[in-house]
Amino acid sequence: MKNILTTILFTLFIIGANAQDLRNLSEEDAERYQDSLRGSNKEIKVELDGKTHYTDYKIISHNYDTTFVDTTLSMKKDYKFNYIRKDDFELLPFHNLGQTYNTLGYNFEGISYIPKMGARAKYFNFKEIEDIDYYEVPTPISELMFRSGLEQGQVLDALLAVNTSPELNFSFAYKGLRSLGKYRQNLASHGNFRTTFNYRTKDNKYFARGHFVSHDLLNQENGGLPELSLAYFENNDPNYTDRGRLDVNFTDAENFLLTKRYHIEHDYKIFRKNDSVKKYPSNLKVGHLYTYETTHYRYDQDNENSLFGEAFQNSIGDHMGLKTMNNTLFLDLESPIVLGKLRAKANHYNFNHYFNSEVNLVDSTVDAELKGSTISAGAEWIASVKNFNLKADVSSIISGDLEGNSLLGQATYRKDSLFSITAKLSTVSKSPNFNFLHFQSDYIDYNWQNDNFKNEQIRNLFIEFNSDKWVNASASLTQIDNYSYFDTIAKPQQAGEAINYLKLKVSKSITVGKFSLDNTVMYQNVSKGEDFFRVPELITRNSLYYSDFWFKNKPLYVQTGFTFKYFTEYKMNAYNPVLSEFHLQEENFGGFPMLDFFINGQVRRTRLFLKAENITASFTGRDYYSAPTHPYRDFTVRFGLVWNFFI
Repeated sequence: MKNILTTILFTLFIIGANAQDLRNLSEEDAERYQDSLRGSNKEIKVELDGKTHYTDYKIISHNYDTTFVDTTLSMKKDYKFNYIRKDDFELLPFHNLGQTYNTLGYNFEGISYIPKMGARAKYFNFKEIEDIDYYEVPTPISELMFRSGLEQGQVLDALLAVNTSPELNFSFAYKGLRSLGKYRQNLASHGNFRTTFNYRTKDNKYFARGHFVSHDLLNQENGGLPELSLAYFENNDPNYTDRGRLDVNFTDAENFLLTKRYHIEHDYKIFRKNDSVKKYPSNLKVGHLYTYETTHYRYDQDNENSLFGEAFQNSIGDHMGLKTMNNTLFLDLESPIVLGKLRAKANHYNFNHYFNSEVNLVDSTVDAELKGSTISAGAEWIASVKNFNLKADVSSIISGDLEGNSLLGQATYRKDSLFSITAKLSTVSKSPNFNFLHFQSDYIDYNWQNDNFKNEQIRNLFIEFNSDKWVNASASLTQIDNYSYFDTIAKPQQAGEAINYLKLKVSKSITVGKFSLDNTVMYQNVSKGEDFFRVPELITRNSLYYSDFWFKNKPLYVQTGFTFKYFTEYKMNAYNPVLSEFHLQEENFGGFPMLDFFINGQVRRTRLFLKAENITASFTGRDYYSAPTHPYRDFTVRFGLVWNFFI
């Protein structure tokens, strides 16, 4: 508490100093200062390069969508102020910063027909290819994100982006996380380095961009609380309010994910021709994408534990690896003849899923490696017709050691800035993740090779309506055949019946004067397959907050209020640290309120966040769990900031 009070006083001192500085500015400079706070689109004077507009600071996504560096404060920024830097509405965090999340709702859009390695509980703090952004900036920019952890910890995410010329950009970023946690054997220590480049020739004929990303994600594992500790927790025993005094199932285990990825994509325009009447350019270009990725997952435990059955040896040292290489060649035609862009593509994919050696069981053998390659072909079409944007994408493996295909059709209608409607229809056939097919461990029961597993068949219909004036709403209907899951004893299984999964989500923000109410509600229903695909029926998040400028000349913009989150009881999945996966169990959990109080502020391009989490913990009952035997976090206060600096 002393540290928190010191931080608040220091923050107020900084604010006061900024307010004093503002009073000493000229009227013109003071207006420019406040414009930067409000996110004005006026030009600001940058001494090094003359006048620079905020839209010149571009962020380019994997799909080439362009946004701008946003230094404003909003509730959306508050929802994303966590260590994964994403809105976690459909997720439930474990108690410590850097631990995994339990999944409250599922998204089946954009699924690849190529399987993943597995150990999916480790991937919430992971940057996929689609998560990497590229930059184009007139002057160097940086972003610094800091947030305190739980019990001796914090997360720091730092980014620097610079253009050495109008044609060449580099960015460097590192996210480091370390948090001890309140319970024994609960340390999280993560590192994530990423660097990108973005290049084009002056005549715009050749373009290249790429990135290197590495992750090292270490988590100590304790197996949750045993029965006696659970009783102390639920009864709020005063002798155990210090959670470090509670016994845990074991104190000698950890799992670790280490990955490195090299990615490059480049293309060359063979010719460019302008239509003399309509002024539409026609382009023909050839391109290449290359990705090489290595992944290592380890589970180490000093002594075997009966929770996971018998072991081949006293100490556990599991290692699973995956090496993949992906090459794609494509030919793009951009022309009014095809109403946009048409792409033909061919792909060659190599994989090697491996362990240390072959394992011989009583009635079966688990190979040391599962390796092979595939060749696939496909096409994409992107078009614009008046207010409609259309997209189609089809790919299929035509030969190789895996089978799979995908088909996507998408249409978006935009009515100026009033609203947009998007409809997507997709179907994917893919192999289950490699750890369903092929796994080894020093625990005897965690060895299998399932050559008889079938491809999962996933069909998804998604409709979305977005309007700042009216409401944002989405609906998805998903049907899955041969769904792969881990049963109550963490054995891989495939469902014998189809899953029918409906998800409806609505969000709306209402503002009256200086008060706002931000609401998001999601309804889910599993009409078939509820025995092995489980989600809460209802999730709601509601934020009531006050917004205003404080102090003379308005140097500080403040948002303060409460956020309430709740989901109905359901048979929440249990966490298995050996696999780093979630599996089925048969008890109901959930149905508890999560109420947070926050004070957020913005001074120029710095956003400050102070939050008291789960403030109702002391009088709503100690029945809050992130997963069976893993309590959700108690009342805690944390703070942080996001700071953008422009040179």
